[in-house]
Formats: sequence, structure tokens, C-alpha cells
Amino acid sequence: MEAQAPASLLSLMPYAGWLGVVIDEAAPERVVGGLDWSDERCTAGGVMHGGALMSLADSIGAACAFLNLPDGAATSTIESKTNFFRGAGSGRVTATAVPVHVGRTTIAVQTELRDDAGRLVALVMQTQAVVAPR
Repeated sequence: MEAQAPASLLSLMPYAGWLGVVIDEAAPERVVGGLDWSDERCTAGGVMHGGALMSLADSIGAACAFLNLPDGAATSTIESKTNFFRGAGSGRVTATAVPVHVGRTTIAVQTELRDDAGRLVALVMQTQAVVAPR
């Protein structure tokens, strides 16, 4: 698949849109997006909730996997591993997803989450199933 308009990718993920995830750039080799800090997305101490960060990473990673699918196939997350390194208490968290394995039955994607200062907030590795068309 070739690069796709970010808005059309986001329309496939209503939850991500509802949460406030934005996709800035989308191509098979890299998808970049973000999520702005807000009170509603926080946990104790005013830092962005881990669930919001994981949702951001899963959405951007899934978009990357989707762009690497064979024609007619679908994808679904089958495993996701997150390491958190620091909190994000303001600004925007930017997610950058790259494929590390594109196979016939699975696609593995690594997503870095970084704060406005470029510091690593979290690193996510997820595996997506390649679901053949029926």
C-alpha cells in the first residue's frame, strides 16, 4: 500500500478520533501522529494516563501495520508491550511507528512516544495479525 491521507486512516479508528489522536504523516515505512495533553487524559499528578499513551501507540502502530497489508487483508493487534520511561505533563506526545517485520501472517511495529523536548516517554512493540480476506 502507498501513503494514505491521514484523515482517511483516522476515520477507520473512531475511538482514536474520539480520544483526540491526530495522524500527521502516513506511509508504509513510517506513521507519525500525536496526542495533546489535557486534564481529561491525565492520571494522578497531572501526567498523561498510561492508557491514553497506549491508545496513541496502538492507533499509530495499527495504522502502520494497515499500510503494510496485502490488498484486501485486515489487521488486528494480537500483542502489545509498553515500557514507560517518563511522564508527560504538558504539550503533545508524538508517536512514530515503523515496521520491524512484515510477514505473511504477522506484522511487528515499534512505536516511540516522545514529549515536546524529544525525550522518550514510552517504547511500544506490538504484533498485528494479518487477516486474509474472506
